Amino acid sequence: MQALQVSAGAVLVDVTFGLGGHSRALLRELGVEGRLLVCDADPAAILRARGLAQEDLRLTVVAGNFADTEAMVKGLGLAGRVHGLVADLGLSSAQLADRSRGFSFREQGSLDMRFNPHQGESAAQWLHRATESQIAQVLRDFGQEPAYRRIARAIVQTRSKGPLETTRQLADVVAHARGGGYGHHHPATRTFQALRMQVNGELRALAALLDSLPVILAPGGRACVISFHSLEDRLVKQTVRLRRDVLHEAGKPMRPSAQECAANPRARSAIMRVVERLAS
Repeated sequence: MQALQVSAGAVLVDVTFGLGGHSRALLRELGVEGRLLVCDADPAAILRARGLAQEDLRLTVVAGNFADTEAMVKGLGLAGRVHGLVADLGLSSAQLADRSRGFSFREQGSLDMRFNPHQGESAAQWLHRATESQIAQVLRDFGQEPAYRRIARAIVQTRSKGPLETTRQLADVVAHARGGGYGHHHPATRTFQALRMQVNGELRALAALLDSLPVILAPGGRACVISFHSLEDRLVKQTVRLRRDVLHEAGKPMRPSAQECAANPRARSAIMRVVERLAS
């Protein structure tokens, strides 16, 4: 809230509604003349957002991936008028807790991992058709998994005997191939992260959002991007550097305090960068 410097009449955008925590906080800062646009790729999140919109007429809900934020904003006549934008990347707690979504290696569920279960191919479908080298590259690039070759080989060997269809199946294959975890982390942590990023095209979506910031934001407008992965954070830094004619980073990167990490352990790897559109 401090970074966005919200004024009563601001036009704001929350591109990752999730459980609505950021949106509710933004609405508390807005006056009656303010406006908040929210979107999410997850149909369950959109249902929650529409429920909130019935209570607050300042809220506009658009279903869709944040890769398409520019088109959404233009469709509402808000291009170049957005004063603040929030992007909280990665998973929401609701998605992780729902075993049917396939995001958690700790729960038995369908190996899906899609933010929108009605679009694109699931993790199971991708693993069924991908080559060993493709799987290895995804594990290396998105998961930064040291044992990427060994895990990719084990996945291909396992699927030759029958399809990988559940989270428990995949977690067991990875744990056996990996032979150990990373401290307190499950050995399948990086593999599940990498597959989720691949299935949802997360880096491509983030790149599209960042590229559109000069069009979306008003002069002096700010975007708060909260990332949980070094590749995401690097992409934010690179975009600002490449577009320094129109963007700059406002202040230093922010990390959660020890108190916040104790209360919410999932925040421990978070880093927030504030990107501002130059006034001229």
